[in-house]
Amino acid sequence: MNTANNDVIPTLRQASDDLAQGASQASESTHEYARQALDKAENRLRQLRGNVDPVVDMLASKAQKMAQHSLDLASEAKERAEQSLKRAAGVTTRYVAEQPVRSILIAASVGAGVALLVAAARQRSRNRPKTRY
Repeated sequence: MNTANNDVIPTLRQASDDLAQGASQASESTHEYARQALDKAENRLRQLRGNVDPVVDMLASKAQKMAQHSLDLASEAKERAEQSLKRAAGVTTRYVAEQPVRSILIAASVGAGVALLVAAARQRSRNRPKTRY
């Protein structure tokens, strides 16, 4: 039996060495595969980032142009409103100067109308049933 043990032990050692070498190669292969996968992912991320940056820049530029256009439109609208108000004030001043009595009667009528509307609104407010929560 001693001879059988002598034959089995080297075979087991050889099998063990082969298994260890195979495991080492598998580990190295897995490590290499993982490194390549990470490199590919990193390269893809760089490509995506390269594609996204110009899009973000373009969108920011468009937003800035739209904001400037909106400011320009608002400025033009303000200028038109100021001019319209100046024209109306000029026409009103001229009318009052030319027709002082009529202007006073119109102002009194408008004042009375506003006073009636305010009084009616207050009356409705007093007559409304009060609700409790």
